[in-house]
Amino acid sequence: MNTMFEGIKRFVRDEDGAAGIEYALLLTFVAPAMIVAGPTVKTAVGTIWTNISNALTGTAVT
Repeated sequence: MNTMFEGIKRFVRDEDGAAGIEYALLLTFVAPAMIVAGPTVKTAVGTIWTNISNALTGTAVT
């Protein structure tokens, strides 16, 4: 009987389940934001790399 109560006490103190739920909720909100912002980020990064490439064109590598 004492072992059962110890198991229940361990279950109540265990926070792994709560952390898993928190991560799932966070993913639920972050994933759609990333999907919506994806094309904008892709364009911005492409522009940055193009600007870098254009700035380095004609520069001699020694």
